[in-house]
Order: sequence, then C-alpha cells, then structure tokens
Amino acid sequence: MKDFRVSRCRSLYLRGLLGISGAAVAGWLMLPSPVWAADGEAPGLAPHSLTKLNTDLVDDISRRSFRYFWDQTDPRTGLALDRALNDGEDQEKQGQERVASVAATGFGLTAYCIAADHRWISRETARQRVLTALRFLADEAPHEHGWFYHFMDSATGKRAWRSEISSIDTALLLAGVLTSRQYFRDDFEINRLATLIYERVDFPWMMDGSLLYFSHGWTPERGFLRYRWDTYSELLILYTLGIGSPTHPISPDTWDTWKLPMVGVEGHTYVGGGPLFIHQFSQAWLDLRDRFPAPQQPADSIVLPSESGSSSYRVNYFANSIAATRAQQELFSKDLSRQFPGYSSKVWGVTASDSANGYTNWEASPAGSRIDGTVVPSAAAGSLMFTPDICIPAMRAMLVKYGKKIYGRYGFTDAFNPNTGWTSQYVIGIDVGITLLSAENLRTGNVWQWFMNNPEPEYALDSVGLKKLHPALDHDPLVVLQASPSVMRYNLSPGTSTK
Repeated sequence: MKDFRVSRCRSLYLRGLLGISGAAVAGWLMLPSPVWAADGEAPGLAPHSLTKLNTDLVDDISRRSFRYFWDQTDPRTGLALDRALNDGEDQEKQGQERVASVAATGFGLTAYCIAADHRWISRETARQRVLTALRFLADEAPHEHGWFYHFMDSATGKRAWRSEISSIDTALLLAGVLTSRQYFRDDFEINRLATLIYERVDFPWMMDGSLLYFSHGWTPERGFLRYRWDTYSELLILYTLGIGSPTHPISPDTWDTWKLPMVGVEGHTYVGGGPLFIHQFSQAWLDLRDRFPAPQQPADSIVLPSESGSSSYRVNYFANSIAATRAQQELFSKDLSRQFPGYSSKVWGVTASDSANGYTNWEASPAGSRIDGTVVPSAAAGSLMFTPDICIPAMRAMLVKYGKKIYGRYGFTDAFNPNTGWTSQYVIGIDVGITLLSAENLRTGNVWQWFMNNPEPEYALDSVGLKKLHPALDHDPLVVLQASPSVMRYNLSPGTSTK
C-alpha cells in the first residue's frame, strides 16, 4: 500500500501538513459566554479547579474505579476482566467465567499510570503490572495481523465466546499501550514492547479492500464482518491510530468521510445520537480541546464546510461531545422525567450497559423506545471531562440518594432503575475505565497529555487538518443551535447538504 506520509523523524511532530482554509458557512453552532456552575465553579478545561468537596467526591470515585483493575486483572497475563461483581466477590465461586476484555485491558494500562501518578501504588508496582500485560500481548496472546480478539480467557488469552478479532477494541487497547509507553518513556523494555505491539498492527488489512472504512472485525469462520466503521461513533481513536501508524498506515483522506448523523435534542444540535460512550471513549485519550478543522473559523463551531475532496464537512468533536452530554441531561430532566419520575436534572443518563432485560445500547437515539427508567452512572461520569458543572452534581445526587445500593467496592454499579428498584450486581470494565479516565482528565489533563505526547497521534491529527491552536479555550463550549429550529434531524454524508 502506498505510504501516504512524508518522511519524518519519528521522535518529532510535524505540524501544518494539510491546512484547511475557511469558508463562510450558514447555521454555525456558536458558543455563548461562559456558563457557571451552581456551586460557583467555572466549567473550564482541564486541569479543572475543584472545591475540596468536589475533589473528595471525584477522588473517591477514581480510587474505587482503579481498584477494579487492581483486583480484576489476571496476574500472569495482565488481562482485565470484562465485568465483575461490585462487592468484589470472586466470580469463579459464583460459577461464572473469568473472561477478559481487550478494551478493558487498554483502560487498565492507563489506570496504572494514573494510580502511580497519584501514588496510590508505587511507580515500580505500576511498571511491573504494565510489563506483565505488554509481555503477554507481545509474545503469547493470539492475534491476526496484530489485531486482538474482543474477549479472551483471562488466564490463558484464548478466544472466548467465539468473539471476533475486533478493530475498535484493539484500538482502545493500543491507546492504553501508547499511554503507558509515554508514561514510562525512560523504560527500555516497556518502550520496545509497546512499540512492537502497535507497529505490528496491519491497519490496511482491516479495511478489507476499502479505501475509506475499517471493518468491525474478522473471525476465522467467516472472515471479515460486513459492518463498517462508516458512521460517526467511537471510531476516532481507530482512525487516528491507523493514520499515525509508522509501519502500516492508512490515508489521512479517510478522516471525516464517515456519515455524520445530526440530531436535535432539547435545543442542542450535535453529530451522532445514541449512547454517550460514542462521544467519550476516543476522547478519553485524544485531546481535541484546542484542535479545530479550520483555524480561521470560530473555535466554537461544531460543523464546518470542508475543502477536502473526500468530505463535505468537518466537525469540532470536543464541542460536539459537550453538546451531546448537555442534550441528554436536559432530555432526561425536562421530557423523560414525565414518563419516568426517577429521572431529574441530577439523576439522568444512559450509555451502553446492563438492564433488567440484559445488555443493551439503548438504541441510536437518547429518546429511543428501549428507555425504561434505567440510569447508567457512567453516562454522566464518563463526561466529567466535558461538562463537570452537570456531571459532578449528578454523581453526588445519585450517591446521596441511593448510597450503598448502587455504590460499592468499584464505585457506581453499572446501571440501576430508580423507578422499579432494579439494580445491576455488576460493574463493567470499560464503564469503570471511562469513569476513571474522564475524572483524571478533568482533574489534571494527564491522560490527554501522556497519550498526545506520543508522536503518532500528534502526526495523525495534524495530517487531517486538526491544527493545535493556542491558547486552549478558557471557557466551557456550551453549544446552542443558531440554525432554524425546524431542522431537528438530518444526516450529513459526503456530498450531501443540510437542505
């Protein structure tokens, strides 16, 4: 495959490769003046200044979230369990399999860096944990062209549940691998293993002949899955890693060629409906706070025209995630609370989770028919890095109102229904993980800093025209719709318009 990159020293960052000139665009989504939280804290960008009360709350949630990875990671393989009981009981005693999630392992690798930085564990202890996982992933874990199975037996690494070789879950693992490489940048073995694992991944292979879109995955029985990463979702981290790959890159022209479904909810318009995790997972590592598609356009615009031949529009994804979170909170408090009285301005949120009827993603719309009164705490907790002024009060309100019923050894249970009394017994690794990483980005911005200090993601974002502007925004990008209020739902695909 053609190498779309220019020659570069891998230790240096290249900037300004594909600048995009601005053009006038009607219907910009603009920022008003800064909005202040009820407790007087300005919801600015991380690192965020918190009151002592809020610091104590976020710290307790973070410590409990980290405890999950400390307890529920296999000591030989370094693989983190997909889920666990929130009381910490051994699942084998309950007759349940100990199945690991490769994505949860990526969150776990990042969690060790956070814990060492806060001195919850020693740096050497964190180093040994990271090395255990990297050695196993590099030398023993089954893989296909560098890509890993979605689920593996935590003790052996063998494929579990006939799962697929997963593109997005491997990408989330790689984000943790590169974070640990940068955190332990002076450790030769960690750097060698992390680099081997990343550079081994054959990104063009996972595109299965497409010039634009990754496949969701591959199985030995059926080959590539027919589903494609062709619509905005948690895919940003996958494409960033592919474009930045030093060994098996994909073209920067793939960026923003995916469909951009626009949703209007409670006066907010944003790209991508559905569960909040699609707005959270990639940006737990990717720092897009001050990276915008066109530097000469207002940094608070969400959708901008593109001068790229492959895409008609560009998106400010950080402002977009803020709008998506605010829209969901207002929908639950103003609309859905009429049907489900357990919802309020401080008890709200769904993202893919357990429910009384099994695991669900709650459909593509936050107002979908599957909504049954369930609350998923990681919906709000995972957006702490975007909207602390509404997420911290939600965390506190749920903790105060429901206490030990929903708050255990690993923090908040995965989901509960305040309308029926149902409560999940479990926590899920990726939900605990996004809670911890989002909280850390709110408090220190460290996860963003560690990951973005790697040259590959920096190069990839520069390559697609997401230029880093200085200084970063000094206020919360609360987004309001300036276009016609009648335009409540439309789809932006390459070559289409909003009319």
